Amino acid sequence: MFGKGKAKKTVVVETKPYHCMNIERIQSELDVNVTTGLTPSDAEQRLTVYGLNEMRGGGRPSAFKILIRQLANLMTLILIAAVAIAFAIKDWIEAGVVIGVIVLNTAVGFAQEFKAEKTMDSLRKMTSPTSRVLRSGHQIVVPTVDLVPGDVIYLESGDVVGADCRLFEVFNLETDEALLTGEALPIPKTVDTFDDVELPLGDRINLSFASTTVTKGRAKAVIYATGMSSEVGKIAKKLMETNKAKKTPLQKALDKMSWVLLGVAIASMLIVFGANKFKIKNEVLLYAIGLAIATIPEGLIAVVTLTMSLGVHTLAKKQALVRKLVALESLGSITNICSDKTGTLTQSKMVLVRAWLPGEGFFRVAGLGFEPAGEVTKKQRLEPPTDARINFAQDSANDEKNSRVASDDGSEETVVVNASNMSASLRRIAQGAALCNMSEIRADDETGYWYGIGDPTEIALQVFASKLEMGKPTLTNDDNQWKLVCEYPFDSSIKRMSVVAHNAITGEKVLFLKGATERVVPCCTGRQDGEQVSSMSTDDLQEHLDPQIQEMARDGLRVLSIAYRYLTPDEESLDMNKTDREEVEVNMTFLGLVGIYDPPRPESLPSVMECYRAGIQVTMLTGDHPETAAAIARQVGILQDEDDEDIDGKSGEHQAISLGPLVMTAREFDRLSDEEIDALPELPHVIARCSPDTKVKMIEAMHRRNGIVAMTGDG
Repeated sequence: MFGKGKAKKTVVVETKPYHCMNIERIQSELDVNVTTGLTPSDAEQRLTVYGLNEMRGGGRPSAFKILIRQLANLMTLILIAAVAIAFAIKDWIEAGVVIGVIVLNTAVGFAQEFKAEKTMDSLRKMTSPTSRVLRSGHQIVVPTVDLVPGDVIYLESGDVVGADCRLFEVFNLETDEALLTGEALPIPKTVDTFDDVELPLGDRINLSFASTTVTKGRAKAVIYATGMSSEVGKIAKKLMETNKAKKTPLQKALDKMSWVLLGVAIASMLIVFGANKFKIKNEVLLYAIGLAIATIPEGLIAVVTLTMSLGVHTLAKKQALVRKLVALESLGSITNICSDKTGTLTQSKMVLVRAWLPGEGFFRVAGLGFEPAGEVTKKQRLEPPTDARINFAQDSANDEKNSRVASDDGSEETVVVNASNMSASLRRIAQGAALCNMSEIRADDETGYWYGIGDPTEIALQVFASKLEMGKPTLTNDDNQWKLVCEYPFDSSIKRMSVVAHNAITGEKVLFLKGATERVVPCCTGRQDGEQVSSMSTDDLQEHLDPQIQEMARDGLRVLSIAYRYLTPDEESLDMNKTDREEVEVNMTFLGLVGIYDPPRPESLPSVMECYRAGIQVTMLTGDHPETAAAIARQVGILQDEDDEDIDGKSGEHQAISLGPLVMTAREFDRLSDEEIDALPELPHVIARCSPDTKVKMIEAMHRRNGIVAMTGDG
């Protein structure tokens, strides 16, 4: 998509947003039949009208422009003038020294910026070079730059979407839109039409956007915007409009000093001329010019450039790329940092941190990342000594993994769960998490670093099961002999997945089901209570679960449900691969809820606290949902309770937070005029469901408050 061509027309005019149009209306608007696609002549004509599908202004600047940029500052121009004067008076030594300073300064700055621009140019080329489209009823492959509005495009797993398009046929399609919306998880797509014209970009799930990646499934779609008219193009256009050559504080200070020194130089010459009653002889002229040149600190600009160049090399060692040397100085003067959430403040790794089982309550799961290390604990009330309590203590003596830490008030204890004290319900939910799961976790043979293969949510479930020593490799080994018989894959339309597993030792065949709670509960006729199964209606079960779901959602957790049932004797004789899933996923027993989230990086909280101590305000601009954004912001210190004295607490702890004026959605913020934003006593610290336009609007608001702003993350 990126290139040097210039579009002849870059705006696709629509009467209403495409997510609000059905496919019939879109065919009419774009004058295309989705069953046959455009003809080659139509595509050629539209390419002439709309231009190439590429970013304008995205090419690497020429070496000449970079060279001119190094010379185009007041101090250098004064030095060039000093060289000219030195040559005029035949002061070869002075001229040579100043020329050396100018060449050194220009060479260092040119080399650094040329190298950075070359690296950026390589990154720009990391895009989808070709796309599959339907033209005249035939599927063909065309260069992505030749895509035009009205093209019917095919998408499948692994593809980089070539242009903004409206989906009209999907099969389990999910796309990674973190680049555009900041969503941590792939987004399931649909073909449904929406009525809300102002729907946030991240919620327009019947659209797919340029430069996003297909992670699962396949689809057909109609392209409606290309090049600078796409959402990515709008970002580029906004940056081009706002990227005026503003000088940094250091540049302004150097320019001011240059004017002052120029004035001093001229005044010095006038004093010399005046002392000689303006009888300007060669000796007087040489003395006056020499004095004027002496007031100019020739080495200052070289010292500044070399200092910043050393800073660039230091940042390069920390994996940071600096395109312009002058930008480095701005980093030391910033008053505000706008940060994305996913992958910047958080690890971009989904982790299961909490589970809830009927009759047993909440379990907390420690440990972050993909390594299956971390305790599963449960708090329970302390009771007076009983035989059961004594037996438990005796068991603990035989197993060091059993540990109990009394709380401060002595009313509760924290029990570490392991194989010896694990309940049947927890054991079963761990089996479901491991077996109803297509992901893998592995440790690198050389580095020992753990990594996951598969869907992020399933990886989190697999890690959880492995922490209980019940991961899929353990369950399917010779000692346990579980074997998968049949799989009903995840379907985005019903938001659930199930598998049939057979245990060769016990002979049991079990159906495990996992998915969104609202889709799992209707399949259940009861719940697991310890060793017993209690019959419950769907409505009663949902009512029983709602308080737990709300509590986990307030902490920013994504909640999934797990259920199971034994196959009947009649079903055991059937070929389950030929049985419809709607006939199988019934009469389930509800096991419990699990809460998953993208945890903060360990260094996020200390970094935010260090920024606050330096007088820098940190603001989170994310495409995630408000509750999730607020919970993460609280954990990393962006949001703080006034009565919370321990602001340096552990970032891994979950704490609920009520949304207030410091947390806004992009829709709320975008509705405010510039005057209304400027009238706010304090700008929001968190903006959720954020679009790129909202990020630019926030940065402009900070600029109006005389802030020097840095944007970090996907930006």
